[in-house]
Amino acid sequence: MGLRLKVKKLREDARLPVRKRKGDAGLDLYSVENVILKPGEWKAVSTGIAIEIPQGYFGLVKDRSGLALKYALHCLAGVIDENYRGEVKVLLINLGNREVKLEKHSRIAQLLIVPYLETEVEESENLSDTERGEKGFGSSGLG
Repeated sequence: MGLRLKVKKLREDARLPVRKRKGDAGLDLYSVENVILKPGEWKAVSTGIAIEIPQGYFGLVKDRSGLALKYALHCLAGVIDENYRGEVKVLLINLGNREVKLEKHSRIAQLLIVPYLETEVEESENLSDTERGEKGFGSSGLG
């Protein structure tokens, strides 16, 4: 048996998150409004729901691959902490070169419920050596 995600409808016309197919990692999130995004524009899109994420987990809002491929839509700022009880909104940006129209009840993103570990921060003068060391972006090659 999996985790239980409590969902509260904040609007009568809101849709609950749905796992489209068995084996899908994410639950589809639906808009409760019509949305128009011009190229380069971003908006916080309402889902009309609030959620209660189980302790020890967080919500990760990610792109839907079809919207990314077809319209170059991308989700920004996708972490939902377990103690947040407000409306789930999806921050969408249009990275494409044409206006995008999404109708009310469109699937706009996917929600993953991910475990996390409490992390204790410890200041240190030295870090262990690795083969990579301080080599950053592109250090493993570009092709």
